[in-house]
Amino acid sequence: MSDLVEPSPTAGDVKDARRRAGRAIRDLNHAFIGRHATVEQIDRLSEVLEGITAELWPQDERSRSQVDRDIDREVDYPQGRFTHDFDDRPVSGVSSPYGLDLDLHRHGDEIEALVTLRSAHEGAPGRSHGGIVAALFDDVFGFVLGVIKQSAFTGELTIRYHAATPLFSELACRVRLDHQDGRKIYLAGELTERSTGTLIASAKATFIAVDPEMFARLTAERPPPPDEDGSASS
Repeated sequence: MSDLVEPSPTAGDVKDARRRAGRAIRDLNHAFIGRHATVEQIDRLSEVLEGITAELWPQDERSRSQVDRDIDREVDYPQGRFTHDFDDRPVSGVSSPYGLDLDLHRHGDEIEALVTLRSAHEGAPGRSHGGIVAALFDDVFGFVLGVIKQSAFTGELTIRYHAATPLFSELACRVRLDHQDGRKIYLAGELTERSTGTLIASAKATFIAVDPEMFARLTAERPPPPDEDGSASS
């Protein structure tokens, strides 16, 4: 009787595995910051992570241009709750170690992201780091670009903080197009605490419209990533 051959993993298998790992890394971040640990536990954690990192660095380079070439860039976000296919997107990507686990919704031409910030997001005691709020706005503004079908880069982002950004309380980040003047796209939005309605922060941004082909040129000019010892790859 011949030995059974394990089927090769599909693209869906890889995506599911990466999503699980991304979530595990995010939870690890919050557990490491938000919970006490013994020196033995910390040393064991370091050994496991260092070992996995040593296994990953020799593998072939992986970049966004490789993994999202098949994503339909003309996708139209449906009304109500929606998801997106760029899993590695730093703030809203479900595979990103830096993700905020956003719950995304479209209301007309506005985008709303529901989010609960946790231990690893703490800046001043008991409140979120302001840079986390800025990153949240910048990322969610990007979905408005999808609504208006326009590729663009962030040109300017201004955040006004009206109140302390609480941890462990659901927040709503709601953003929209204000107006467009040539290549300049003006966006605005607010961050509120859902349970109280308190205005936490407001934001204005100017994005600069670009030809989508520019992204392909930038990818071609991208420098090689460093090796694990810090030297550039050949």
